[in-house]
Amino acid sequence: MSVPGVRLPRRLSTQITVLVLGLILMTVGIGALVSFAQARSEVDAQAGQRSLAVARVVATDADVIEAFSTPDPAAIIDPIAEHFREATGAAFIVVANDKGIRYSHPNPQLIGTSLLDDPGENPQAVLSGKTFVGIQNGSLGPSMRAKTPIFDADGKVIGLVSVGISEQKISETLRANLLLYLLPAILGLGLGLIGAVLLSRRVKRQTFGLEPGEIAGLLEQREAMLHGVREGAVTVDTAGRITLVNDEAQRLLGVDREAVGRPLSSVLPAGRVQEVLSGETGGLDEVIVLRDRVLVVNRMPVELRGRAIGAVITLRDRTELDTLARELQDVRGLADALRAQEHEFANRLHVIGGLVELGKYEEAVRYINRQSDLYQELASVIVGSIGDPVVSALLLGKAAVASERGVQLTVSRGTDLPELRDEESHALVTIIGNLIDNAIDSASQGATGGRVEVAIGVEGDSLVVRVHDSGQGVDPSIADEIFTDGFTTKAARQPGYRRGLGLALVSQEVRRLRGDITVTNADGAVFTVSLPVPVPAPVLGVRVP
Repeated sequence: MSVPGVRLPRRLSTQITVLVLGLILMTVGIGALVSFAQARSEVDAQAGQRSLAVARVVATDADVIEAFSTPDPAAIIDPIAEHFREATGAAFIVVANDKGIRYSHPNPQLIGTSLLDDPGENPQAVLSGKTFVGIQNGSLGPSMRAKTPIFDADGKVIGLVSVGISEQKISETLRANLLLYLLPAILGLGLGLIGAVLLSRRVKRQTFGLEPGEIAGLLEQREAMLHGVREGAVTVDTAGRITLVNDEAQRLLGVDREAVGRPLSSVLPAGRVQEVLSGETGGLDEVIVLRDRVLVVNRMPVELRGRAIGAVITLRDRTELDTLARELQDVRGLADALRAQEHEFANRLHVIGGLVELGKYEEAVRYINRQSDLYQELASVIVGSIGDPVVSALLLGKAAVASERGVQLTVSRGTDLPELRDEESHALVTIIGNLIDNAIDSASQGATGGRVEVAIGVEGDSLVVRVHDSGQGVDPSIADEIFTDGFTTKAARQPGYRRGLGLALVSQEVRRLRGDITVTNADGAVFTVSLPVPVPAPVLGVRVP
């Protein structure tokens, strides 16, 4: 809230100091006023009790009581009253009879006059036997007064005594002790000043000397940067709780803003995804597969003033790039196969040309028919049995790649593939393509030409894809690990080397189609995939453990 006409200082530390000091000053001022009023009340009460005590002493003095029966009471009572007044420091001690006639007074001219004529005087209640204590304004000004009746030996009221302490004297006493009353307020103000300065310095250190406008600008820039970049960003504290997740990270991880404040383990699936993001698995550019996305993850610890405060996790979506890379690899493999076939056909043409030049026409015809029958046999088996053009094209392409690498790829007769929708066909291409690629890699490592056998068909209520290679098989100790994203058994493997995604993608698609995948060893590795028939549409958003 701003005050019209008052311009606050711009520096945050100065604003805090001024604000805290203003609050303390206001609090201390109100407290001082309350303390002063309370002290004044206490001093007035003490003065009233002193006045009453003096009045009772005078009223019970035997000489004073006896003087009432003499011809000239004032001559005896006034000296006694003045003696008590000087001894007690009272402003006045007035003794009057039951008619209100004064027998003593600091002003001798008022002796013998009636106090009933003074404004504010009302002695009737005292003369009836009651006591009065309070502030009244008399001939000597306002004073704290105490009035008490004077009784004779028979208990009859014969007069009264009025003792007063002037308010001016009470104020002087209060002012003399003012420093004592204000000492707590002064100490509070001093401590408040020290606290305000220390608080402003602490705030300045914690804000790195930035002013509110600069902090607001940095916050706006931070929000724009975090939620505008195409890279996911997640920050966690030392306890593993999420402290920030930007829009891209929400999309990639499938979480919302409510994930902030929750542990990573409660919002991520168990397994490698959680291991990499929580830091259990270290390394740069770690690759994970989450649902239908291939992500590259980096986790960097964050320290402030030498103390760990958490970590920053960045996520890059490599799904499209990885898909293009695999397609490019397939195209390159097909191009290599076509070049190999070009050389092979050139050799065959040389053979045919030689037979024609030698005049062995029948041998040339038989040679041509034999080579054509081998290719047509493979094409007829694949196209006639598979039916799905996308899968058929994939198998023909893989056959060419296998042939170029010295591996014989065969598709079992009797294979029967049900009609598939586009999304199911795409998923099956991923499964079959990656299994065949791994099988060709394994079969090509042998000293002699290897072989890969592919069988696709319906067995009971399941669509079964079986890929058998003549390689060395799969070590049973890593049978479960091979389906983990990043695992590889290729030639580039070294301790801790993680790169492969093929089998992880196969496992992902199988789980999305609610199927099952197994691997066994029988003169090589046999991968068997079982999918429900009819194949359901892929379930989007299913979290893969």
